[in-house]
Amino acid sequence: MKSPVLTSVANSLTSRRGARLWLLGALAVILAVFGLLSSIPAAERSTSSLVAGSDSATVAKLLEQIPDSGKESALLVAGHPDQQQLSNTDLAGLNNLSSKLSNELNVEISKPLVSEDGKLSLLTASWDSAGTDADRAMVTDLREQISTDANAGILIEVSGAPAFGLDLSATFAGADFTLLAVTIGIVAVLLILTYRSPILWLIPLAVVGLADRSASLIANALSEPFNLHFDSGVLSVLVFGAGTNYALLLISRYRDELHQHTDHRAALASAWRNSFEAIVSSNLTVVLALATMALAVMEDTRGLGIVCAVGLLIAAGFNLFVLTPVMALCGRRVFWPLVPRPDHETAKRSIWGKAAAAVIKRPVVNLSALVLILGILASALGATSVGLRQTEQFRTATESTSATQRLAEHFPVGETAPITVLASPGTGEAVTTAAKAVHGVERATQLPALPDSGSDRIMIIGNSESGSPESFELIKSLRTVFEQIPGAEALVGGIIAEAYDSHQSHLRDFLVIAPLILLVCLIMLWIVTGKFRTALLLSLTNLLSAAAAVGLGSLIGSMVFETSALDVQVPLLAFVFLVALGVDYTIFLTQRVKQDALRMPLADAIINATSRTGTVITSAGVVLAGVFAALSSLPLMVLGLLGLIVGLGVLMDTFVVRTLLLPALFILLGRTKSPVFGYRGNSNTKENSSNTQLIESETHA
Repeated sequence: MKSPVLTSVANSLTSRRGARLWLLGALAVILAVFGLLSSIPAAERSTSSLVAGSDSATVAKLLEQIPDSGKESALLVAGHPDQQQLSNTDLAGLNNLSSKLSNELNVEISKPLVSEDGKLSLLTASWDSAGTDADRAMVTDLREQISTDANAGILIEVSGAPAFGLDLSATFAGADFTLLAVTIGIVAVLLILTYRSPILWLIPLAVVGLADRSASLIANALSEPFNLHFDSGVLSVLVFGAGTNYALLLISRYRDELHQHTDHRAALASAWRNSFEAIVSSNLTVVLALATMALAVMEDTRGLGIVCAVGLLIAAGFNLFVLTPVMALCGRRVFWPLVPRPDHETAKRSIWGKAAAAVIKRPVVNLSALVLILGILASALGATSVGLRQTEQFRTATESTSATQRLAEHFPVGETAPITVLASPGTGEAVTTAAKAVHGVERATQLPALPDSGSDRIMIIGNSESGSPESFELIKSLRTVFEQIPGAEALVGGIIAEAYDSHQSHLRDFLVIAPLILLVCLIMLWIVTGKFRTALLLSLTNLLSAAAAVGLGSLIGSMVFETSALDVQVPLLAFVFLVALGVDYTIFLTQRVKQDALRMPLADAIINATSRTGTVITSAGVVLAGVFAALSSLPLMVLGLLGLIVGLGVLMDTFVVRTLLLPALFILLGRTKSPVFGYRGNSNTKENSSNTQLIESETHA
């Protein structure tokens, strides 16, 4: 890129005096950010599953009119571990425990409800809610007291909404630190293997680490005024992965330029200019793609998209304006012991160049075979179901999931998750009668009307677990039936309805955001290539690769995590990261092919660009796949599946799409009458017409 402005900035960043000033200025800004924002509390994931504006959210709001609506409850599940029937002595012991819990913890305990087979007892503990933290503390107190006073031979476990929330927070206790440590370890090892230097790897790791910490602090600062909820672990993984990619690209180009320049500052300035467009193009593509998530209905999705977009802008800024002056001050010797010098340039073609040369000899056959393989993998999506039951959300066993599973074995599943229906006054009897006739309903009972609005209230017990396809079908059926009752205006709420509305909102977000992401990638590729046809084919290739990755990931995930479905959040997040991050490598390679095609035949340009970018793109891909694989260290199923799918997808982009598929596609495009690229500001440049002639001789790397 020959812009005078970029040349001036590059010279300023790399000059002896300018590098010091840029670095001092950057450190001043970093210290200011750390000093001003470190006291802001860390943002949290959303604690509510309610979807704003949904029927279930409206029901939850109206139920606050009930005098005891401010109470929270937990379920105490008691029984013998060996499935023996409960004796009268056991039940007497449970009654004594209930009295003791009531006196010592100030909770109301119901009488034991025994299952029909007599093997399990269910007690309900309720108390005045004082907020999420206080409710979880009460669950902790209940568990501690039960472990101290429970009858010998009786296993009592605590479940219910606050217990699930407590177990979820407990599984993440220290998880962000563990994830960060694993991520840093993976990046450090891969950087050492890439650079084979005891010094160089520390510099990009330190810069990206500062970028990650700055991004986290700024994200925390944005969370309160903009009401953003997000997973900070995913933010760190993304900043580390993408930030390391940018660093690898810049340093790789710098190493290439050192073979051409005796002055390391001139080499770095040239590398910065030539890398700027690729880094900015790829960064803006991902940032704009993530920004589309601001249109999401779900709070966690919206918040994650916004803060990740901000985090990647910070990562790119640190690499362009902090890493560069640091490298300028360090000089050529930072590459020790493999210091690149002008007289050390070699003329051998890398393995990546050899692979590209082999592919473009028979581009039609190779391209067809690769597309067929990716298509077969993508076809696995047809057999992939979406949606996990509540008990499948954790990869490791928890007390709340264990208790819920025991309940399902001895009690009707719907007892623990009743459906609440609110209908217009006077229509409750008709709604109750209609509900009893719906398949999947165990019983329907009309309860006292709401005190303020007078709305009739009906409780429905189903026979399916919350989050299951059967439970979603039940909610759909109930709503359909109630719409036929004149004047009822029935609203269906409760835990199962909330899960259904959440599921539908996630699907809605996917259908709205996914096309926008594809549009963003198409426009950015059009800008990079200068040709709409080339950009369209690259976008379709990227889409096919992402679909293949999700298909392959769902197959492997079903074996590794022993699950038959994907969590409803996985398709959108995986699509965003696979398409937006996958296009990075397409842009890196395309930008280099476009530059080289100005001075050599297209076939030579493809081989040379693939050879030159092979190591950096492979290293970047392995790093990014590694840091996403680190998500598998967390106990939540959605993050484990996300890490697996994105990691596989990045590796597929790195070793299949970039190395084999794109060279074949480029050479076939070059055989048509229309040029592959458009060159802005280079009207006198004529694209070499000999690009259909494959180069059999060795080309310099």
